[in-house]
Amino acid sequence: MVRSRSLPFAAVLAATLLVAGQAPAKALDVYAGAEGHYAGSQIAKVEGVDAVPGLTYGGSDQQLGHDVSGHQGPVDWPGAAGAGAKFVYVKATEGTGFVNPQFAQQYNGSYTAGLVRGAYHFARPDVSDGASQARYFLAHGGGWSADGKTLPGALDAEYNPYGETCYGKDAAGMVAWIRGFSDTYRAATGRFPAIYTSTSWWKRCTANNGGFGGNPLWIARYNTFIGELPAGWSVHTIWQFADRGTLPGDQNWFNGGADRLLALALGRPAAVQ
Repeated sequence: MVRSRSLPFAAVLAATLLVAGQAPAKALDVYAGAEGHYAGSQIAKVEGVDAVPGLTYGGSDQQLGHDVSGHQGPVDWPGAAGAGAKFVYVKATEGTGFVNPQFAQQYNGSYTAGLVRGAYHFARPDVSDGASQARYFLAHGGGWSADGKTLPGALDAEYNPYGETCYGKDAAGMVAWIRGFSDTYRAATGRFPAIYTSTSWWKRCTANNGGFGGNPLWIARYNTFIGELPAGWSVHTIWQFADRGTLPGDQNWFNGGADRLLALALGRPAAVQ
């Protein structure tokens, strides 16, 4: 007598679907929509956009800049520079499986046009640990050099576009994840990465942890004032004040004059931290 062998459930299901004329279900794409995720894309959805300051807000002590991603497509960099842009952050990566397809045009083009530029990483604490994502970021454009034209890399920590707000982590887990990213980046470059976030998200997902004051703060608040900063920071370095404006992408003010923007690029203590 020949004994039958039981097949794994997945194989039985696939065979059943084929008999029924249906194709097996595809694996879930954990990066579906990643090209549309950028610094503030989820903050605008969750927190809303209030009144935004006009360009008259800035003065000699403020430098106008912006941030872009694949969402913008190829950018007219001479046009951006002509419109007053002094610096830009460009999305490089997300998680450990997505690279901005426009990164080369945006990152290199902004440099050629004379802007001080940096790269940022859209955090995905749900797919891998912070150290792994820092290494992926570094391997795909997120590095730093002391050429006076490159800002330290930035970590975009905001609401989860794929599901639960804090990516399924409690406050201690999120703090550990961010620490892993920051420590790994600093070990490789000698620089603390900037942290992009909103006060509301930081309070909710890190329990307003105050242990990242050494990282430059890039704060998001679409209003005529910044308001309360997250714990650990007494001053912001960059304020993302609007999700649209005269420059491509989101609009930002650097909190300081041209000399302090240069200091941040060079890693000098004079930079706003």
